[in-house]
Amino acid sequence: MTGWHAADDLVARYTDGSLPEPDAWSLEKHLESCRSCAARASHAARAGAAGPVLAHVRDAVLDIVPRTARTPLPAPPLPAPPTPAVPTSAVPRRARAVGGRLGRIVWAAGPALRGAWTGAVLLVAVGALALAYGGGSDSARPLLLAVAPVVPVAGVALSYGRYADPLYELAATSPSGGLRLLLTRTAAVLAVSVPLLTLAGLLLPAAGPRLPQAPTAAAWLLPGLALTLATLALSGYTNCRTGSAVVGGGWLLALTAPVLTAAGADPASTGSGLTARLARQLSLYFTGAPAQWGWAAGAALCALLLAARRAAYDRLETM
Repeated sequence: MTGWHAADDLVARYTDGSLPEPDAWSLEKHLESCRSCAARASHAARAGAAGPVLAHVRDAVLDIVPRTARTPLPAPPLPAPPTPAVPTSAVPRRARAVGGRLGRIVWAAGPALRGAWTGAVLLVAVGALALAYGGGSDSARPLLLAVAPVVPVAGVALSYGRYADPLYELAATSPSGGLRLLLTRTAAVLAVSVPLLTLAGLLLPAAGPRLPQAPTAAAWLLPGLALTLATLALSGYTNCRTGSAVVGGGWLLALTAPVLTAAGADPASTGSGLTARLARQLSLYFTGAPAQWGWAAGAALCALLLAARRAAYDRLETM
């Protein structure tokens, strides 16, 4: 059963050949499981300009084929099904449904969990721990908190689009494609990056006496969510890679520009001075209720924009 039916205008454009190819793929996928829309498409084809040609071809075929040949042949007997190793009754129907749904979710989220991105997340987390404990550096926590919000942003860019998925055109134009598929893969990105980076932040030692205390390990979660939603919202106007580059680059510029400007004003500043300025800048962006409420408001606005423009994601990067 399907939850929607094609509009009459969509069916008419499909039958006369004026419907764009990605939309035609999506409608054909729908017609495979919807008898009502398939019957309407067949009626529209017969009533259109191709109707007389179809009728003429049908009559010609029926005149050529002998009437005896039109009698349907009896269906061959079905082979005996093989004995299953586990009786079907032993597997509850609900368990089979859950297994099938889980398989579809894993397939949909596949590109978000493949490739070099997952390895890059592990490298960031393990590198921060190695820098703190192996190298004895106080800059591990500020650097991790600076990079953590843009890690999911990069994951979105590498998990959705024609460059990330060889079957992207087919998946995006199916009824389950578009914004739903994009959100599924974004959720997979967050499910991998959030626990790893948060755990790495919790395991890092506290800053030394020479540096101000950086924000807590969980302070980046709401900013990271807001930047991820901003990437999704901007992708509806451009594409995922461009949206990720703009949002990620904007965050890094807003974070490092004040630090580098202050370092230029004080050429004698050392590495610890740069790290201290970075920690203070992160505290300005992450610490306190006003900052976190600002990130929450930004995330809510981006979510509303996603909902308002959800139709734009049906043809994202398909043309």
